[in-house]
Amino acid sequence: GNILDSEVNLLASSLPQYQICMDTRTQALHQGGDTLFYRYVDSIADGLSRIIGDQSSGQYRARMIHSFKKRDKEGRPGSYLRLSRQNLSYIQKKEIEKLPLIRLGVYKSGVQFEEQKLRIKPFGSLASKTLGSVNKETGHGSTGLEKRFDAELTGKDGFGTRQRIGGRWELVTTKETEDGMDIVTNINTHLQDIVESELRTRLEITQSDWGCCILMETHSGKIVAISNLDRGKDGLYYEMKNHAVMRVEPGSTFKTISIMVALDDGKVDLYDTVSVHANGWHYFNATHTDSHPKDTVYTTRSAMAISSNIALAKIITRGYEGSAKKFVKRIEKIGLKDSLDWEILGAQKALINVPSDTVTLSRMSYGYSVELTPLQILMFYNAIANDGKMIQPYLVSEIQKNGKTIKQFSSKVVTSNICSRSTLNDVRLCLHDVVWDDTLGTASWRWWAGKRYARKAQSDLVHIAGKTGTAQILRDGRYRGKDRQHRMTFVGYFPEEDPQYTCICMMEYPKTYGYDSGFDCGGVVRCIAEKTVAKMGNYVIRKDTTQLKINH
Repeated sequence: GNILDSEVNLLASSLPQYQICMDTRTQALHQGGDTLFYRYVDSIADGLSRIIGDQSSGQYRARMIHSFKKRDKEGRPGSYLRLSRQNLSYIQKKEIEKLPLIRLGVYKSGVQFEEQKLRIKPFGSLASKTLGSVNKETGHGSTGLEKRFDAELTGKDGFGTRQRIGGRWELVTTKETEDGMDIVTNINTHLQDIVESELRTRLEITQSDWGCCILMETHSGKIVAISNLDRGKDGLYYEMKNHAVMRVEPGSTFKTISIMVALDDGKVDLYDTVSVHANGWHYFNATHTDSHPKDTVYTTRSAMAISSNIALAKIITRGYEGSAKKFVKRIEKIGLKDSLDWEILGAQKALINVPSDTVTLSRMSYGYSVELTPLQILMFYNAIANDGKMIQPYLVSEIQKNGKTIKQFSSKVVTSNICSRSTLNDVRLCLHDVVWDDTLGTASWRWWAGKRYARKAQSDLVHIAGKTGTAQILRDGRYRGKDRQHRMTFVGYFPEEDPQYTCICMMEYPKTYGYDSGFDCGGVVRCIAEKTVAKMGNYVIRKDTTQLKINH
C-alpha cells in the first residue's frame, strides 16, 4: 500500500524491481548436439546489452559461456549466474521476456527474475524519518509509520499450485493476493517543505548537532509537518532519528507548566513580587542563577517574560516546599504524564517523578530533573492555544482500500480543561510578553549597545505568542553549559488572536557564538508562521485584531 499526504499525493510507494539470473545447469540447455544454449546465446547477449545497457554483447556472451562450461564437483555442467548487477524495471523485465529462448520460460532457458520491492519516496527526505523505512529482505516496515501500519500496508499473499494442463505446466491460483491498503496522513507537503527548509537553514547557520520542528493544527490536533535533522560527519543534515518522540529536559519551556499549577492552586498571583540577585540564590546546597543577572524585583508576569530561574525556583519552593507530591499530582492532572498513544512506535512517556528533596523541586520549577518529548511540550502549549482543551496530536487521518475509506482517525481529548479560565488568561498574558515585551521578552528583540537591532519571534505579518527554553545538556553525569552545550527551544502558537497553528522548534548544541533560543528557534517559528499564513490564508493585522482573507 501507499502512504499519502493530506492531498492524496504519494509520500511512499512500492516499486517492483528485478534481478536477472540464469541457471545454466538447466537440463534443457544441454540436450542434443546443437544445444539450445549455443543456438540462442548470441541473440540473448545482444538483447540484454540493448535493454539493460550495462555490458557489451560480447561481455554477456563470454560470461554465459563461462558459466555454461563450468562443472561442479560431481562433473555436472553449468552454474548459477547473476547476469547483471543492475536492478531492472518492470518494463525492462517484460522486454527481456520477449527475447528468443527466454520467452519459452524458465524450464527451457534457465533465465529467471528475482523480485525485489523497492520503497520509494517521491518527495525525497521530506518527513522521511516519520514515514519510516522498510526492511529490504522481508519487505516489512521497520521504523515509523511503515512499522506502525505494517499489517495494513503489507496486504496478503496469494497461493497457487503448478499443474500440468494440456501438456503444459501452468500455475493455478487457489487464493488471490490482496493488495495492501493506503495510509492517508495529515502531512501537507507544502507546509512540510516550509518547515524542513527553515529548520535546515538555521541548523546550517548554528551548526547544531540536531534539530526538530513540528507544526500542528490547533483545533484539530493534526500534525501537518514534522522534520527531524541530524548533522552528519560531512557537516550536512539528514533524517536520522525521530527526536519528536525522544525525551529531553525541557528547560524553561517547563516554567509555563510550573506557573500554571501555582496560579491555579492559588500559590501565587500574576502581580506578586519576588526579588532576585545578580550573584544568584543559594538554596541549601544549590545555587540558582539567571541568564540575565541583576539585583531587581520581578512580578510573576515579568519573571516569565525574562524567564528568571531564580524567580520560578522561589515561587515554587515557597508554594510547595514540604508538599512536592501535591505539585507533581497537579501536573499529572494536566495530562502530561499520560502515555502518548501515538502512531510512531517507541514514543517515550514523560518522566515527571515526585522529587525526594526540595532542591530537586526547585530545579524542576524551571525544567530540570524532568523529561518531556518535543511532541508532549507541543501538546501542552497547544492546549493553551485551544482554550484549555488538551488533545492528542495525530498523523494519520484514514486508511483506504481502492480509494474507499476503511477507517478514520481523529484527535482524542486528553484533558477537557488543563486549568481554570482565569489561570489560562494569565498564562496567555505571560506568553504574549515573551514575544511582545520589547524590554524583557526573551523572544522579542536582540539588543546591542543599548539598542534594538534584530527581531526574534516578532512579526509584522502575524502575531505569535510562546515561550523560549535554553537548557544545559547533561552529558557524562554533569551539565556542560559553560562549554556552550545547550538545547534551545521555542514553542508558540499563531495568530495569537485566533490560534490556528502551534509550532515547536528545538535545536541541540549550537557551535556558533551568540546563539539564542528566541532568535534562532523563535526565528524559525516566525518564518514558518509567516509562510504558513501566506500559503493557507492571508492574515492582515489591524490594531489588536486579526482578519483572515482566503487566497484564491
